[in-house]
Amino acid sequence: MNDFKTLSVYASHAQKYDALTNHEVKTDPLLERFISGIPNGGRTLDIGCGPGNSAGIMAANGLQVDAWDLVSEMLQLTQRFPGVSTRRAGYADLDSFDLYDGIWSNFSMLHTPRSAWPLQMKAIKKALCPNGLFHISLKLGIGEKRDKIGRLYSYVTENELNDLLQAAGLEPKFTAYGRNKGLSGEIADWIAVQARG
Repeated sequence: MNDFKTLSVYASHAQKYDALTNHEVKTDPLLERFISGIPNGGRTLDIGCGPGNSAGIMAANGLQVDAWDLVSEMLQLTQRFPGVSTRRAGYADLDSFDLYDGIWSNFSMLHTPRSAWPLQMKAIKKALCPNGLFHISLKLGIGEKRDKIGRLYSYVTENELNDLLQAAGLEPKFTAYGRNKGLSGEIADWIAVQARG
């Protein structure tokens, strides 16, 4: 994510976003499923970690966790969780090879331009260990637009997402759908896919 307006919104709403997502994360069956798919003590990356609630739960479950975000205010919140290593970084900084047993991209890639997704997914595939687990959640829809508080969103259909994953060498294994209200107060449909590299 390198859209200045989006980054600014998250910087100014960090505490509010933390309060909004904290309860959801604690009861998130997709996060539980992701953690159970990682080897004991495995290394994970939470990319676009926000306030770090998911990363904190991963660490509390014995995983080695790297948490990246481009918003300093979010990383400051993430640093409260023991066992989580933070870095101010985003998708463009992902250049590792066979490093992670799992990568968690939960509603973060959607803030990057759709044109960047193929390269970002290839970088994710490269950074995963063989048969590593990738989780991605995105908003369902078509095109790109800003929400009412100014964040850039890139939307996707289920078929488009599966095609992008497979083109990067990631095989979808599990899909979930939902609908909820986000930081802007708008209600949106979403899709989550967990794939193996």
